[in-house]
Amino acid sequence: MSRFDPFESKMRAEKLHQTVIDTFRRSYERLAEGETGLLGRSQIEPIRDLPSADELHSYPPAGVAALEKTAVLKLNGGLGTSMGMTRAKSLLPAKNGMTFLEISARQVLRLRETHGVKVPLILMNSFRTRRDSLAVLDGFPDLSAGFPADFLQNKVPKVRADDLTPVEWQRAPEHEWCPPGHGDLYPALQSSGLLAELLQRGIEYMFVSNSDNLGAMLDLSILGWFAQERIPFLMEATDRTESDRKGGHLARRIQDGRLVLREVAQCPDDEMDLFQDITLFRYFNTNTLWLNLPALNSALASNDGVLDLALIRNVKTVDPADSSSPKVIQLETAMGAAISTFGGARALRVPRERFIPVKTTADLLALWSDLYGLDEDFRLTIAPERRPGDLPIELDPRFYARIDQLETRFPRGAPSLRKCTRLSVRGDVVFGEGVECQGEVRLVHEGKEPLHIPDGQVLS
Repeated sequence: MSRFDPFESKMRAEKLHQTVIDTFRRSYERLAEGETGLLGRSQIEPIRDLPSADELHSYPPAGVAALEKTAVLKLNGGLGTSMGMTRAKSLLPAKNGMTFLEISARQVLRLRETHGVKVPLILMNSFRTRRDSLAVLDGFPDLSAGFPADFLQNKVPKVRADDLTPVEWQRAPEHEWCPPGHGDLYPALQSSGLLAELLQRGIEYMFVSNSDNLGAMLDLSILGWFAQERIPFLMEATDRTESDRKGGHLARRIQDGRLVLREVAQCPDDEMDLFQDITLFRYFNTNTLWLNLPALNSALASNDGVLDLALIRNVKTVDPADSSSPKVIQLETAMGAAISTFGGARALRVPRERFIPVKTTADLLALWSDLYGLDEDFRLTIAPERRPGDLPIELDPRFYARIDQLETRFPRGAPSLRKCTRLSVRGDVVFGEGVECQGEVRLVHEGKEPLHIPDGQVLS
């Protein structure tokens, strides 16, 4: 009996596909062999320059020609738990009364209308995001163009940190499982049968992005370049800023010269300062990818259905809310790590406007405000005098951390922030309608009752 047999039995009992089991087996074997997944400075070198999306002016015609072979995929498994949500984060109100998911749907429909091509939009859901999200898409008939509207990300067992066996937690058996990271995209595409169906019906290219990043919209220049240059795998990267110091960055592997993605969990502890040096490692992974599906299918077929992605080893407790519960190892992979598995894979430097994720209520408040707008193609735009991420917003977590708290304290919408350089709110403050913030605004309220900012107030 092998050490993996109990895991296989557990996964079969959950009716997980053999591809998922084999992929997890590969990660577990590497863990059992002592692999840490760490990627030190001696193994990689920084990337000095990347081709820029700003240089692709001649490629839109090729992009239009490739549209009939292209699908759009939104990663939609996130619950927005950090903002107090229990359903898909993409169902949050984002802009002009529409949710993230509704805006993504309208982007694809406008693309179809403009170019006369029935581009499909497909979701990668989790069990907890599926029903509500598909109910929203029911309002957009045939958005998936005859393909399945979604497929599900998988789950994998947590591993006990002390003896590397499957953890058991009878108080809450659901805590015995964890998501395998968004690297699960590849086994989930294959095990669902969607990859084969896409290829059979002539879809060769897939544009993949997070559902909470409205800046990531299918771009015809990038699609044209990707298709015409026959690139097997393309990652969109952007210049790192101070806010990206702990995010995954690009590097080049010294061993074979291939591009690699290094996440913070893969950095040795004594090299964290180097990891966070944004002048040394200049390019940040936006988690927006372009996949050549025939190339992906060939890579999977040549390796028994498993992409050899870098191991990410996260040590946690089996019950995230109970620090005294047994320590476990969550084995994860990042979908961007596939950049090192394809010969000829590329990365493209894109403007920050293509990376506007919403991770906190402060991010959401900025999106609600007049810093951002939507054009006729439902493309997210930013005020001409501003740049994404140039407005630090600090909201008191006691009163603004959850979405319901944010809505209560901004009942008539966000204040005007176009002329604001910093917004800091400490205490329970409720904003009226048409409030305008100018320059650096710092509000401190220590009273037990909420402070109400009157309608039309200018704060500076």
